[in-house]
Amino acid sequence: MIHETAQIHPAAVVEEGAIIGANVTVGPFTYITSTVEIGEGTEIMSHVVIKGHTVIGKDNRIFPQAVIGEENQDKKYGGEITKVIVGDRNVIRESVQIHRGTTQDKAQTVVGNDNLLCVNAHIAHDVIVGNHTHIGNNAILGGHVTVGDYAGVMALSAIHPFCTVGAYAYVGGCSAVVQDIPAYVLAQGNHASPFGLNLVGLKRNGFEKPEIRALQKAYKEIYRTGKTLEEVKPILKEMAKEWPSVARFSEMLETTERGIIR
Repeated sequence: MIHETAQIHPAAVVEEGAIIGANVTVGPFTYITSTVEIGEGTEIMSHVVIKGHTVIGKDNRIFPQAVIGEENQDKKYGGEITKVIVGDRNVIRESVQIHRGTTQDKAQTVVGNDNLLCVNAHIAHDVIVGNHTHIGNNAILGGHVTVGDYAGVMALSAIHPFCTVGAYAYVGGCSAVVQDIPAYVLAQGNHASPFGLNLVGLKRNGFEKPEIRALQKAYKEIYRTGKTLEEVKPILKEMAKEWPSVARFSEMLETTERGIIR
């Protein structure tokens, strides 16, 4: 079903059954399959491919050569029905790839709201990208990766499958991440190492000085005191009673499967 206000270029191919919302624009030579749903106000430029059971929300901008909902590159994938879900107000730049999930995990790949996915970023199967993130040019999120809200993964960086990049964390360019990065942490290198807190990101996002000082103290407990993580956990839990934002450190220490960068 194509809404009467949608503008579909005559050179685009939109298969029967696709749901195209109000005020959507679709550029020339774009291909949209029958099981795709596009929310109102989304702009899809030329030469875009959107396939599979893909749902895209409102007011997104999708640039040329992006491929969304294509079969993933997991050798276990056998054509099962899995999904891609994209939220609202995302900017998806040229040649970005977002692959559908696998039944071995979540069966869906999810991109939240207000994200910037830069040129040639690769979002692999079963990835969860939060809100307000920045994924740089040629960055790679391997399968099953999670990226928290307001996090940044800069150009040419690669995140190993099953790793988590915590909320407000920042991965510098050309980094290789093979373990989890706690929330708020600035990481860089191959393999990525911690370099303090992402102070610029925290200030830009409204964290006040007392809260930043509390996060710095929590960071020092993890990285500067020489204590084991088991020794640090109760300290952070006590700190989180006064500063709830510190709880993100505690949660990472409790849930990490690959360990955290140190």
